[in-house]
Amino acid sequence: MATYLYRLGRFAFRRRKLVVFVWLALLAAGIAGATTLSGPTATGFSIPGTESQRAVDLLDERFPQAGADAGTARIVFEAPPGQKLSDPANTATVRSTLARLATAPQVERVVDPFTAKAISPDGRVGYAQVAYQVPAQEVTPEAKEAVASAVEPARASGLTVEYGGDAMQVQDEQSLTEVIGIGVAAVVLLITFGSLIAAGLPLLSALIGIGIGASLITAATGFIDIGEGTTVLAFMIGLAVSIDYALFIMSRYRHELSNGLEPEEAVGRAVGTAGSAVVFAGLTVVIALAGLFVVGIPFLTEMGLGAAFTVAIAVAIALTLLPALLGMAGRRVLGGRIPGLRGGDPEAADKPTMGRRWAGFVTRRPIAVLLVSVIGLGALAIPALDLELGLPDDSSAAVDSTQRRAYEMLSEGFGPGFNGPLMLVVDAAGAADPKAAAESTANAVRGLADVAVVTPAMFNPAGDTALMTVIPASGPSAPETKELVEAIRSTPEAAGAEVSVTGATAFNIDISAKLGDALLPYLSLIIGLAFILLMIVFRSVLVPLKATLGFLLTVAATFGAVVAVFQWGWLAGLFGIEGQAGPIISMLPVFLVGIVFGLAMDYQVFLVTRMREEHVHGSPAGAAVVDGFAHGSRVVTAAAVIMIAVFSGFILSSEILVREIGFGLAFAILVDAFVVRMTIVPAVMALLGRSAWWLPRWLDRLLPNVDIEGEKLRRQLDHVVPESAAEPELTYR
Repeated sequence: MATYLYRLGRFAFRRRKLVVFVWLALLAAGIAGATTLSGPTATGFSIPGTESQRAVDLLDERFPQAGADAGTARIVFEAPPGQKLSDPANTATVRSTLARLATAPQVERVVDPFTAKAISPDGRVGYAQVAYQVPAQEVTPEAKEAVASAVEPARASGLTVEYGGDAMQVQDEQSLTEVIGIGVAAVVLLITFGSLIAAGLPLLSALIGIGIGASLITAATGFIDIGEGTTVLAFMIGLAVSIDYALFIMSRYRHELSNGLEPEEAVGRAVGTAGSAVVFAGLTVVIALAGLFVVGIPFLTEMGLGAAFTVAIAVAIALTLLPALLGMAGRRVLGGRIPGLRGGDPEAADKPTMGRRWAGFVTRRPIAVLLVSVIGLGALAIPALDLELGLPDDSSAAVDSTQRRAYEMLSEGFGPGFNGPLMLVVDAAGAADPKAAAESTANAVRGLADVAVVTPAMFNPAGDTALMTVIPASGPSAPETKELVEAIRSTPEAAGAEVSVTGATAFNIDISAKLGDALLPYLSLIIGLAFILLMIVFRSVLVPLKATLGFLLTVAATFGAVVAVFQWGWLAGLFGIEGQAGPIISMLPVFLVGIVFGLAMDYQVFLVTRMREEHVHGSPAGAAVVDGFAHGSRVVTAAAVIMIAVFSGFILSSEILVREIGFGLAFAILVDAFVVRMTIVPAVMALLGRSAWWLPRWLDRLLPNVDIEGEKLRRQLDHVVPESAAEPELTYR
């Protein structure tokens, strides 16, 4: 592979104008497609194969009037101390507010709290249910603003009025997260290379790459349903890996120039060696992201494939566009030094750098370093034992938000279960007496523990499907509510009737169970494929095994940190989430496992490849660890800091899932790069010695030799006949 990439790099260098033109044309085509062909992003999601989804599908088919998948809002009214909502003046105020709400955009109906008996026992609190014509994600900002305007007169009259519900969820707004990440990346590149030109080229190629990826994904929304989260994740992952991949090739190019090679030859060797690592690092990320299809949740599959596509673009950009840009810059990447910055060759290993000193310290005391690192990561992982999964609701909204205040008022006035009602669907098409079957089901559910209210059955026009609302006594995220859903589903059904439970709370329970069931197959797929890939790369059994065990340590410590911050509320003030602690988003574990595995293998490939390269080129095993680490540590450090900065910027998002993913990924990269890959890995490699590169002979014959360290390429170049200056080609004696 190194030979082919060597030739590709030199081709891009020689045909630089053509290569740059092709990529810029592709960017222009993507932008044109995004502006002319794009459609609306999909805002809802389905969970195929779950009881909740089957119940919603049944209601959509037989009882569309029920609006099972339509958005809802709850308007909560509270009378001043000493008054009741039933007082004439307060009643008039509430009903005038409801009249204004009934004329708001997208509203289907408004349920009067007085006629629905939705008044608390003390008479002070009541709530009106607002049903929309569209799913919650499609409720427009204008419709939400109409709700805010409609309640203002009631507030002015002295009533406390707050509102919440899925239709009132605050949508993520554009922020400066991307700009922050790019800005920090630029600073790190400047410090690493000490040159504006050397720092600017990786950044420029990365921006072109993510521009192409994001624009093509946006254009595709005109033909297929793609969620808005797909573009966010693609941008997040694409930006981080694009800069990293370009950084590694740029660093190797400058190293080869410093060794006295001509620019074209330096580009060829940089792409042939560092480019090989980029290809296999990119493959591990693509495997991890594309593997999300095994979870069986469409929107996760879309997000994974979209991000994987952007990573593939990043690899192609690093192997072709960057060499073309280097052809235009030539030796100027070594010049243009910024005063005060050292710059120079970031891969130089002939000086007593901090990386060399650290590698020497670790390899001299490998057992002590290994024990301290593993025990420390184990301590960080302890909170993960208390991991609770759920979907965001108004209980995790900002403390001063109207959604949070409405949630608390409803809990105090009626009980926490009113914030998470269950929808009970009775399919009585096969029952002799549908009404009797529905009544029998209602009576059975009323007798279960933790049930506060069961509303009378409401039938569809055909009379074969009934819908009831079950109000639990516990809150939506309480274990008792989960047990109630399981109890309802295991209750004997009336003859000829089928009973199912749906609603936001039931969806939460089902998606958590589905994701939990899919985690082991998903892990098996990505770890199995990546293990084989790493065996091919490193010609070793123990190195891939060590890489996998290190990944598990990273994931455990990351889950512990996520639980401590977002579930327990530690350092909540630092991250701006005071009072918002709650269950971790259900899909976060599978997201983190997949993305972190791919990114962790990046550093494994980049760092250990240099160690293997030194070993293959004749260095003893111990010296190869130190020399390889000294060559790659500064670049890996810069790459890790860039990734941490990019992901940390997303912590500022108002979208809870994006915020948790940003924190989780930033923390995971911090732990994996600096503790696992740059501490545990050299310690283990020092302990293993030559056995680290052990591979059974029969397996060595089966596995293809991809020559990632460029040894074959090096031998070929040592025997190359002088080339024509006009059209250099590789020829051999």
